[in-house]
Amino acid sequence: MSYVPPLEEMRFALESVAGIDRLRAIGTEAIDAETIEQILSEAGKLARDRIAPLNHVGDRTGSRLDNGIVRTPPGWRAAYDAFVAGGWNALPFDPEHGGQGLPWSLATAVHEMWESANLSFALCPLLTAGATDLLQAHGSAAQKATYLPHMIAGTWTGTMNLTEPHAGSDVGALRTRAVRDGQRYRITGQKIYITYGDHDLTENVIHMVLARTPDAPSGSRGISLFIVPKFLVGPDGQPGARNDVRVVSLENKLGIHASPTCVMAYGDDGGAIGELVGEENRGLEYMFTMMNNARLAVGLQGVAICERAYQQARSYALNRVQGREIGAQSSAPVPIARHPDIRRMLLTMRSGTEAARGLTYSAAVELDLARQHPDPAARALHQARVDLLIPVVKSWATDLGVEIASLGVQVHGGMGFIEETGAAQHYRDARILPIYEGTNGIQANDLVFRKLGRDRGAAAIALLDEIDATAAALAARPEGQAHAIALRLSQGAAALRTATAAMVAQQMAAPREAAAGASIYLRLFGLVAGGHVLAIGAAAALDRITASADDAFAARKLKTARFYADHWLSQAPGLLHAATAGGASLDGLDDEDL
Repeated sequence: MSYVPPLEEMRFALESVAGIDRLRAIGTEAIDAETIEQILSEAGKLARDRIAPLNHVGDRTGSRLDNGIVRTPPGWRAAYDAFVAGGWNALPFDPEHGGQGLPWSLATAVHEMWESANLSFALCPLLTAGATDLLQAHGSAAQKATYLPHMIAGTWTGTMNLTEPHAGSDVGALRTRAVRDGQRYRITGQKIYITYGDHDLTENVIHMVLARTPDAPSGSRGISLFIVPKFLVGPDGQPGARNDVRVVSLENKLGIHASPTCVMAYGDDGGAIGELVGEENRGLEYMFTMMNNARLAVGLQGVAICERAYQQARSYALNRVQGREIGAQSSAPVPIARHPDIRRMLLTMRSGTEAARGLTYSAAVELDLARQHPDPAARALHQARVDLLIPVVKSWATDLGVEIASLGVQVHGGMGFIEETGAAQHYRDARILPIYEGTNGIQANDLVFRKLGRDRGAAAIALLDEIDATAAALAARPEGQAHAIALRLSQGAAALRTATAAMVAQQMAAPREAAAGASIYLRLFGLVAGGHVLAIGAAAALDRITASADDAFAARKLKTARFYADHWLSQAPGLLHAATAGGASLDGLDDEDL
C-alpha cells in the first residue's frame, strides 16, 4: 500500500496540541498557518511520490559493499538529489550558513514524513541533521565555514561514531586513539554500527568521531571529539585527497536493509586526519548535542512507523472481506474492519500513534522555546522540559513503534506474515528503534537517575501540575466524553505522581530498586504524558464541534481520545506497584535463577 502523508493530523498536532503558536508570541517569524500548510504539503508530495515507492525496493535489494564502495539501492541517488534540490535538509538551520531558520518543530513534522515513507532512506538526513546541530553548537568559526554550508545543503552528509566492538554502550571504554600531528590529529581505531558510514549519494561524508588522546584521563572524562572527513577538504573548500578511513564490512541486519550500517576502520595507513572540536576531553559533552538530537529523532521514527503500519492495516481491514458481522441479521461476509477485535486493534494503533505524535511534537516546540525565548529564565524552564521528555519520547514512542507494527501484522492475519504485503517489513524495521541511540533501558535510567535526580523531580512535578489542570478543565465541561477522559487522566496522573515521589526517594536510598523499576516507570510516564496531549486535543476538538457540529475530523479526535483513555490510560494505575516495588522480586536471585 502507498503512503499517504497525514497532513491534517500533523497540522492539528502542531497547532492545537503542541502549541507552535507560542513561537509566534516570542517573535519567531515565518510559522503562520499558511506557511506550515505549504511546507507540509510540498514535503508530503516528495515523501509520497519519490521516497515511499523505494521502501520495498530498498528492503529487497539492500545496500552492498562493492570493492570498498557502498552502493545504495536503485533509485536512491535520484530521490536524494530531489531531496537536496528541494532544500529540505536546510529547514531548521542557521541562515548564515545556508539554512532557512525555520523552527525545529516544523522540521520535525516534515521529518516524520521522510521516516514514514522510507525509514532506511531517512536515516541519512537524520544523522546529517544531528551532526550539523553539533557543529553549529560547538564547532570553531573555521569549522563552521568549511563544513556547515555543504552539510546544511545536504551535499555532504554526517555520521556519529561512538560504538566500538568491545565497549558496546559503555562509551567510556572506547580505545580509538587520537595523536596530535601539528595542528591536526591522527586517528586510529575501529567503530561499529555506523549508520551511512559510507554511501554513493554525496561527494563527501563527515564523520564525528570520539577518540582518546594519549594522556587523557580514563573513562568518559578522557574522551575528545574529532571531525574526520572521508575526503580531506582542500584550500578551495572542495573534497581533495582520500582520508585514511574505510568501510570494513556492512552489517547483515533484521531490518532497515537499505541503510548501510558500517564497520569503519580508521588509520590502517598511518592514521586518519582529524580536527579537534572544542577542547580535549570534552568530547562526550559535545556529542550529547548530537545524541539528544538523534534521540528525539529516533522517537519520531517510532511515530512514523506507527503511522505507516496503521495506514496499511486500516486499508487492509476495510477491504478484506471475511466472516459475518457479529449481531447482524445478514449472513453476508463483511470487511474484517466490522469485527470488534479488529476495530479494537485499529483504534489501539490510531490512538497510540496520535499520542506519540503529540508528545514528540510538544517536545520539539519546547526545544524551539528553549533556544529562542528572549527570557533566560524561561529558556531554562523549557530546556528542563526538553531534557525530561527526550528519554520518554525516545523510549515510549519506539516501544509503541514495535507494538503497533506488530498489531499491523496481526490485523493482516496470515497475510501479515507474508513479506509481499509489506506489513512484516514495518515490524522488522521498527525493531531497531528501542535499541539504537541508547537502548530504552539506558533511557529509563537516564530519566530516573539524571533527570529526576538533578532537580529532585521538580520538572516532572511541573508537568504533572499542568496535566492536573488539563484534567480539571475537561472535567468542568458539560460534555460526557470530556468527563470520561478527565477521570482516566486524573487517575493516571495520580499514579505517576506517586511513582515519581518514590523514584526520587529510591534513586538515592535504594538505587537498585529504582533501576529495577525504571523501565516500568518510563512506560507509566509515557502513557500519562500521551494521555495528556490527547486530552489537550480533545479540548480543542470540543471547541471546534461547538463552532461547527458537523466537524467530522474533530469528532474523530474526541473518539480517539476517549478510546485512549479507556484502553491505554486505564493501564496506568496498574503499573504503579511494578514501577515502585517490583524490584523486590529480583532480590536474592542467583544467576542460575535467571
